[in-house]
Amino acid sequence: MSESNMLGDYLRARRERIRPESVGLPVNGVRRVAGLRREEVAMLAGISSDYYLRLEQGRDRNPSIQVLEALARVLRLDHAATDYLLSLATPRPRHRRRRPRRETVPTGIRQLLGIVGLPAFVEGRYFDVLAANSLARALSPNLQVGQNRLRAVFLDPAEKALYPDWDHATARLVAGFRESVGTDADDPRFVQLVGELSLSSERFRRLWARHDVQSREGMPTRIHHPQVGDLTLSREKLAIGGAEGQLLVVYHAQSGTSSAEKLALLTSLAGPTATVARDAFPEYPAVPGPDSSRYA
Repeated sequence: MSESNMLGDYLRARRERIRPESVGLPVNGVRRVAGLRREEVAMLAGISSDYYLRLEQGRDRNPSIQVLEALARVLRLDHAATDYLLSLATPRPRHRRRRPRRETVPTGIRQLLGIVGLPAFVEGRYFDVLAANSLARALSPNLQVGQNRLRAVFLDPAEKALYPDWDHATARLVAGFRESVGTDADDPRFVQLVGELSLSSERFRRLWARHDVQSREGMPTRIHHPQVGDLTLSREKLAIGGAEGQLLVVYHAQSGTSSAEKLALLTSLAGPTATVARDAFPEYPAVPGPDSSRYA
């Protein structure tokens, strides 16, 4: 991703993922480009080909909202992706390189983790684990303070083994990370994470190049736990008031299901629900990556 032309990079990545037949265009002969051609996007959006070319090349960075909304419609962007597109065209003040943001978990949230009785942790804007209870750590050793969800899911084989739907899970994770960071392409923490993961994980590199954007929201999650077996849990992500970018993540199971029984068993094995939290920006990497023996 080029920081100097984020809008153009995003438009190019998204048009390459739209099949011509899906927008009613005939496919004749061999096409030399993936997805839509620039002139096809321009035609469908009702703008000139030359103007669209200027947008992709970064020679025009002030399109109107009407033009952006037309492009969002052609590129089939959902609400979160459309908001991201609009943000890329919003002028941003220039500033000096910033120090990493300090992320502080509110006292009340730390207390809540200790009494909630369900696996729960606090996720920061960089997907760091800022606080967690023992039930979360029983679900995955990586759900502990100082770990980063992106590094764990992409780089730790034991974490990967937890997710039968790993491909789907990683796609959502990367799309949520892009939405969380937004247009802060010069954020030191962002640069550090994307750089390391791009070098270490081909899967991350390919997903990042897709420029997917998705809201950080809850969803059903399948987990293959080495102690209790397969569980289907609802994962809720709740915004924490007064703590920008932080989410309270809670796992729960539908009452009366085998997953609820297995979660209860896991709870009994976990012992007291002690809370651990750190009120500081986590150094990167904060702790060594875990291995599968920590499940035992």
